[in-house]
Amino acid sequence: MTRVERGRPIERVLIVEDDRALLRALERTLAERFAEVRGCRTRAEALQLLETFRPELLILDFALPDGDARDVLRAAASREPAPVVVAMSGSARAEQSFELAALGVRAFLPKPLAPGTLEQAVDEALAHPPDLRQLIRGSVGHRPIHEVEQEVRQTMVDEALARSDGSRRGAAKLLAVSRQLLQHMVRRLRDSAPVRKPEDD
Repeated sequence: MTRVERGRPIERVLIVEDDRALLRALERTLAERFAEVRGCRTRAEALQLLETFRPELLILDFALPDGDARDVLRAAASREPAPVVVAMSGSARAEQSFELAALGVRAFLPKPLAPGTLEQAVDEALAHPPDLRQLIRGSVGHRPIHEVEQEVRQTMVDEALARSDGSRRGAAKLLAVSRQLLQHMVRRLRDSAPVRKPEDD
């Protein structure tokens, strides 16, 4: 069954979990709700899958046999559109929640999972946008406000265009602005983008 998160269809799910039995159980549970569910057990497999598979939802064990999941989170966050991420771990500390939020995690679950906890977390993650306040607070004193504003606009426009397959009408609807205003924003962002100098060989 296709679910929708703020105008975005959620059909493809990737689960990264090193425990084989838990992975199979999660696959069975989520296959009842989503059209395509894939699973893998290592950081390397997840990075390889992300090259070709574009999940809208990522269920990610933070501690994997070949390292923690930071690289997977960064790879997922670089995709357009970026997936909704629910992380879980039996070893990650509570103080890591800020770092996980900065890497795109919408919900964090301690393991072992209680029955129904994952589905509840998925519902919460799909229903509510991420809390930006902590990320913005972390920028104070490190970046001027105009840079933060510019990056927020650029990121939101890029993501809206990716979610709408390049349709400016669809992107404008997602951003709750007129198509004319979106075109103006795209033009301004393009004109204000820094010119990249070619690297020396």
